[in-house]
Formats: sequence, C-alpha cells, structure tokens
Amino acid sequence: MKRMFKNYRLKEVHVRWAGIALLSVIMMLLYKEPDEAYIQKYASSFVFTSFFWNGAFMLFMRFRRIYPQIRQTPKRLAITVFWLAILLTFGDPLLCLIFGFKDWQTVLDPAIAFDHLPSNFLATFVVGSIYENVYFFEQWKKSIQLNEALKNQQIRTQFEVLQNQMSPHFLFNSLNTLTTLIAEDGNIAIEFTEKLSEVYRYILQNREKEVVKLQDELEFARNYIFLLKIRYPENLNVNFDIEDKYLALSIAPLTIQILLENAIKHNRISKSHPLEIDIYVDSTNSVVVKNNLQKRNVIEKSTKTGLANIKKRYAYFGYDSIKIKTTGDNFLVAIPLLHIKSDTEQLMAPAV
Repeated sequence: MKRMFKNYRLKEVHVRWAGIALLSVIMMLLYKEPDEAYIQKYASSFVFTSFFWNGAFMLFMRFRRIYPQIRQTPKRLAITVFWLAILLTFGDPLLCLIFGFKDWQTVLDPAIAFDHLPSNFLATFVVGSIYENVYFFEQWKKSIQLNEALKNQQIRTQFEVLQNQMSPHFLFNSLNTLTTLIAEDGNIAIEFTEKLSEVYRYILQNREKEVVKLQDELEFARNYIFLLKIRYPENLNVNFDIEDKYLALSIAPLTIQILLENAIKHNRISKSHPLEIDIYVDSTNSVVVKNNLQKRNVIEKSTKTGLANIKKRYAYFGYDSIKIKTTGDNFLVAIPLLHIKSDTEQLMAPAV
C-alpha cells in the first residue's frame, strides 16, 4: 500500500512540473513585452508559476488532511479558496519586489500591482478544479470499495453466526435440552421452542442489514440468553440496565450476541464460578458488555465472529477502534451507538 501511494505521488509530481512548464509558456506569451527576450520572460514566468502552483498544491494537501471526509467538502473548499485568494493577491507583488520587477511605488498602485491577478485566478481555478475532481473521484471510489467490503464482511458474519447456531453441536444440545424439558415441564419446552425460533428468525431477517435498532437487538439478545439460561440455570446471570431513550438508536446486528458468546466461550461457568454479565449504556453513548474475568484453561474452537469482526464492521462507520478494556477482575467491550436517518436508514454522525 505504501509503495502504491509513493508511486501515485511520484506521478503527481511529474504531472505538476510538466503543467508548470506548459503554463509558463502560456503566461509568457500573454505578458511578454515586444522588446523583452523570450528566455528572460520564460524564466520569470516559470518562477511565478512554480510559486503559485506549488503554493496552491500545499494548501490543497493541508486542508485535505484537516478535512478528509466527503461531507466536509464545502467547508474545506471555502477555507482553501480563502487562503488561495490571499496567496494570489499578495504573492504576485511580493515576488515582483523580491526579484526587482517592480518598485514600492508601483506595487502600491493597485492598477499596476494587480494587473496579473485575473489571469492568475483563472489559471488557479482550472488547476484547482482538476485537483478537486481527481480527489473527489478517488474518495468516491474508496467509498464504493468500503461499501463492498462491508457487504462481504456482513455476509461472512451472518453466515458464520448462522453456521455456528445451526451446527450439529448446538442443535444436539438444543434438542437434548428440549427433550428433557418436554418430560419435565411442557410449558417451558414450548417457550424454549418459541425462543429458539425467534433466534433463527432474527438472524435470517437481519442478515443483509448494516444496522438495526438497539431495541430489536436487545430483544434478540434476551431470547438468546433464555436458551443459555436453560443450559446454565444458576451459573449465568445477565443484567440489563438500559434506559428507554437509547432504544431508538442503532447498532450493527448480532453485535451483542457475539459479545455474549465471546464471554461464555472464554470463561468458566459453574456453581463455584458463576458468570456475571452486565449490559448497559455508558456516558459516551456506547453499549457496554462487561463480564467478570475467570478464564478457561481450554478455549472452544473459534468461529471467527468475535472482536475482529466487530472492529471491521465499525471501521466502515468511521470508528478506528472500539473500546476494549481488561482489568484484574473484569473484561468489557464498548460499542458506539449510531444515529440513523428515519426512513432512509442512512448513517449520520455518531451519537454523543
């Protein structure tokens, strides 16, 4: 990747200096005096063109770094144009003074000092338009690539989770539990079947979605926990503490389920070592899944739908990393809640 970026910058440098050489010829022909030598005029045109082109290029690059996102384009362009105007307005008289083309008296006369200003602005507008079009196309191409990457990641996630839930081991445990419940308590057996059905339905219905409402994700998590509680009736305690005002916010589907599965997979669960899991929203509007730490000596085979998967999906939403914290007693993961536009379900700014 670094090599590709280096090659791209190298190509840009070549194009820039070729453009400077060509534009210098045009400016020479426009402003050459009849008694002025071509070589002398071209040399001065080349100096001025190099100064303005490279100065404009540095401004473009600086404000792209400060305002890199597409939604920041209007602000970035406004600030860039402002500084370009300053560069073009005062750069020409300053260079004329430095190289002795004009004296202070001439520079202080606006009619003479700024006689090249219209052509300088026109040339900068043309060159700047090319830079911006190329940059916009690159950003648009990256957004398409990110979108495709997310879709592929979602497909893998949903398939792996569904595969895990429908694995022979899971089905054997579920059917074995159901058989026992039918003999012991028919009502619980019916409820177990309903919850199992809801778990499958949720996975199938949301396998192609980027985000779901937190309320729906929590309902799914409770159904999933119900199935786990049958297996660990007194050894697994999951506590929800989420206010209603957060329920309309959104989260990537199956995120909480993955974190619950991760906690169970990596920790001992027994009467002497019950697993306590707390699910709540912290002060940063992130859903926190926290469990007491009691690591297993032997960990079950990974289904590759853990923290790495969640990190990749949230990287698409603009989060470089999710919060993961391990202490001597606890392990917690904080997942940011997202604002979604009502009908179109487009991602807005992160919930803060």
